[in-house]
Amino acid sequence: MERASKYREDLGLGLKPGDPQYRAYVGPPEDYDLIAAMAFNLLTTLGLRQHHSLLDLGCGSLRIGRLLIPYLNQGRYFGVEPNKWLVEDGIRRELGETLVQIKRPTFFFSDSPDTIAQIRLSFDFALAQSIFSHCGLDLIKGWLSAISRSLANDGAFVATFLVGEEDSTKTGWIYPDCVNYPPATLERAATDVNLRFEILDWKHPRQTWALFAAPGFDSTWFKKQPLTWNTGLKRALSQKHQP
Repeated sequence: MERASKYREDLGLGLKPGDPQYRAYVGPPEDYDLIAAMAFNLLTTLGLRQHHSLLDLGCGSLRIGRLLIPYLNQGRYFGVEPNKWLVEDGIRRELGETLVQIKRPTFFFSDSPDTIAQIRLSFDFALAQSIFSHCGLDLIKGWLSAISRSLANDGAFVATFLVGEEDSTKTGWIYPDCVNYPPATLERAATDVNLRFEILDWKHPRQTWALFAAPGFDSTWFKKQPLTWNTGLKRALSQKHQP
């Protein structure tokens, strides 16, 4: 009984989102593994491969990074996170120092969109899971502008948000409170920085996935067929075998 109790405590089960525990702080602890699998599968279905570079915005306690860092080639994962303790706990309790030494991820401990300019790299993919759902529109526009300048011409940025009928009037970072936006608001913000906005048919327990695509990113292949691993793999194999 004692071992089982300790196991539940380590996973943060029963704690509320935002509680000061590395899993609970980033969202419902019961969904920690589900969110990781969901995001990793979406990225790989959209075309993420081991040689690509990826920016994980608000990487937190490496809920998704613990899958992405081993998958990507050395030095291809970049995380931005203002709470250093979350990353340190994620490494210590989920990833391990040895894997960090092997894969050499890079972390920036900041809450400013200006941080992206310091990386000086063209990203193939970027991710913001449950970030825009806690951002004022001013901050969302700042991140979209910064990411658009660092995204490859055929790159893709995927992010979740909460759909609402009216724009939130809040500004800045408001976690653990949430904000809602009509899709049209995010589409206008994307268009302003030359990104193409599309709602993705990819299930999330509470939020909606959106694609912010650079001009050269091909999303036509899942317009007439479902966005699934099967269709994604079929496309990847057909491209691989083209002369």
